[in-house]
Amino acid sequence: MIAYSRLSDNELMALLAGDDAAFNEIYERYWSLLYRAAFNVLRDEDACMDVIQDVFVWFWEHRADISFRSVKAYLLVAVKYKVANYIRNGKVRESFYDRIPKIELDADFPDEALELKELKEMIAQFVLELPERCQEVFNLSRNQHMSNKEIAEYLGITEKTVENQINKALKRLKLNLGKLSVFVSLL
Repeated sequence: MIAYSRLSDNELMALLAGDDAAFNEIYERYWSLLYRAAFNVLRDEDACMDVIQDVFVWFWEHRADISFRSVKAYLLVAVKYKVANYIRNGKVRESFYDRIPKIELDADFPDEALELKELKEMIAQFVLELPERCQEVFNLSRNQHMSNKEIAEYLGITEKTVENQINKALKRLKLNLGKLSVFVSLL
């Protein structure tokens, strides 16, 4: 009987094509690390579990086709892109933007502090490029934490207009982040 816990990642990858136990060992080694990486950004247990499940399902389905030097690095990058897709596709809760400054980064991910700072700067720059009314509504919603009803009363506009302005801003933000991810993938 093979003691999978004693095998290296490369040895497990060699067995992976026809051995469920090798996959299970890789899963057991890395799922908590991947979960923490996703949770550092999303702060939502269900969303993180979805991301991790998607990564491992894809990993299993493409196990015969993938080649890399480090299983750990490969899986961490996969989680990073899945989290970005999760955010870009609008599956993240609105409160995500409120939590950005509060995220505490794990010592395992020192580069993410810089990435987080850059993301916040990009969002701030993006907001400055919005039309004046849209910018005002977005800031009241995300920075002042006002409800749509409160914003409508404060600005003397309808709640529907507030919703439209926020949706307009979020669509532009997703588009800008999507363009960025395409650029980053080319590097």
